[in-house]
Amino acid sequence: MIDFRYHLVSIVAIFLALALGIILGSTTLSQSVADGLRNQANDAKERGDRLRAENTQLSRQIKGDGQFAQALGPQTVAERLRGQSVVFVETPGAASDAIEQLSDLVQKAGASVTGRVTLQTKFLDDNQQTQVEELSNQLKPEGVTFAAEADAYDKAGAVLASAIVTKDAAKAGREDTSGGAILNGFKQLGYVTTSGKPGQHATLAVVMAPSTPYTGTGGETDNQALLSLTTALDAADRGTALGGPNTAAQKGGGLIAALRGSDAEKNVSSVDVTDQPSGRVVMILALQEELAGKAGQYGVGPDASGYLPSPAPVAGKSG
Repeated sequence: MIDFRYHLVSIVAIFLALALGIILGSTTLSQSVADGLRNQANDAKERGDRLRAENTQLSRQIKGDGQFAQALGPQTVAERLRGQSVVFVETPGAASDAIEQLSDLVQKAGASVTGRVTLQTKFLDDNQQTQVEELSNQLKPEGVTFAAEADAYDKAGAVLASAIVTKDAAKAGREDTSGGAILNGFKQLGYVTTSGKPGQHATLAVVMAPSTPYTGTGGETDNQALLSLTTALDAADRGTALGGPNTAAQKGGGLIAALRGSDAEKNVSSVDVTDQPSGRVVMILALQEELAGKAGQYGVGPDASGYLPSPAPVAGKSG
């Protein structure tokens, strides 16, 4: 906003200067008019300089805030997720570097990271819906049921969730035959790739939203497919949170915005500033709240209830 104001004032100053030069060339211009235009041009330049200085100051402040959160983040989150395990789900277009930074902070919070499941664009291809549904029906393990109105992605979400997360402490950290078959089946058809050992059944899940909102034809259905998986994870584990940058919270295609505009926000938390060091700390707090059966929408985007949970969860209490 400050950059825009500065450029606007600069443009005004330029046009005033041009106008002044043109008018000064006329023999009919009065000296008082010329002086008035000159003063306006000088005022515009001063405002531009002042806004540029404010912009520089705010940029330094933001950088300092980030350095502060980076330095104290590990101490702030220590032991908050003790004894838990986290799996990351990367959607098409999500920022991989943010996942790596958040993964490091999750471990500093006392949790382990089982692995990562990366969804491929093919998974969201409209032409693949029939095959996605057939695969889900084929791989559905014992204990997983589909609602009568479940679509292809509702089914796929339930099946994938059964392979990578659990509420059962006895099952956490363990792989099983059905989970391995599910992940292999989705990998063989090019719907997902994996790293680490996501089949070890984590107790918590973090879904990373696309940095650029899905727009145009199919954007809404793509978001709905991803929300189906997100809600399925939350139903099968002890807590799921959706993270991403502020762009993901913007209405008109952002996945976080889609979550906040649905009933799923009652159970699934979101953080729209995970590209910032302080935002990654907020994600840990959101996961800690999820363990206590609470959900919240955090960050600076539309429909966020606040930047972080208030009051913040008690440090060292992981639920």
